[in-house]
Amino acid sequence: MEPIAVQLNGVSKMRKRRVIGPIDLTIPEGYVVAILGHNGSGKSTLLNMLQQVVLPDSGQIIWFGKEHDGPLPIELRQQIGFVADNSGLEENQITAQEAADFRSYWYPLWDTELFDRLMNEMDVPRDVKLTKMSKGERRKFEIAAALAARPRLLLLDEPSSGLDPFAWKVMVEQFRSFMAGGDTTILIATHIADEVKRLADYIVLMHRGQSLGMAEKDIVLDQWKEVWYEGDLRPESIPGIVESHMEENGLIRVITTRVSEAQERLELAGSRVLRIRNLELDEVLTYWIAGYTPVQWR
Repeated sequence: MEPIAVQLNGVSKMRKRRVIGPIDLTIPEGYVVAILGHNGSGKSTLLNMLQQVVLPDSGQIIWFGKEHDGPLPIELRQQIGFVADNSGLEENQITAQEAADFRSYWYPLWDTELFDRLMNEMDVPRDVKLTKMSKGERRKFEIAAALAARPRLLLLDEPSSGLDPFAWKVMVEQFRSFMAGGDTTILIATHIADEVKRLADYIVLMHRGQSLGMAEKDIVLDQWKEVWYEGDLRPESIPGIVESHMEENGLIRVITTRVSEAQERLELAGSRVLRIRNLELDEVLTYWIAGYTPVQWR
């Protein structure tokens, strides 16, 4: 059985505008899991509950096989890294190097060599107070420090916020390199589909405070197809049909989640397939939200 990093059983939290949950999720250890959803969907609340910064109103959270009531023990907190969407205020008046020196005492697995390399590669100043840094510099420092802590569980809330496209590409390579060297589990809360396509192994879709399940990213991207064909076969008889439309030129356009079976059915009916297109992730998510659940999900 695959090791489990975090498990949530019926976890819920009342917020000002909506209830988050109940959420049932099993996060496998050693993978990158993207928590994808619009702003306000409950992504940040979920990450905060995993740190016990926000306590759930009901349900059970299990970290690496153990449940903890109340504040997390220091031994577990030292295994959790976190990069918030908005940086905290407590370190604003110290420099990046001073902040790193402080954190090195807190995290027993702190990797000074890794921190130095990341700071150099990302060209982050060390002798500037954190409050004086640009948003992008501050974000790069926070990510470098989070990785240097060598956490067992790394939580990233909108990690590309404040980064230009070039800096984000550098960050993607840093994450990939980091994941290749250990068994860290990374949860990324984001609303940006490109982050998911570049980094994630699994996708958790959040919508209006609810989890709509978890699916393997590559399967999700591969199974949804748009097919154009000509012939007399009625679209409703095509396997995996999600949507169909008659084009002005007489072609029929369908969206299916079972393209191989759809092609066989069309061939048997004497219909000719003219074009097949992979759906983009944001298109798939629209159908997922509408209730068309990916074939393989947990």
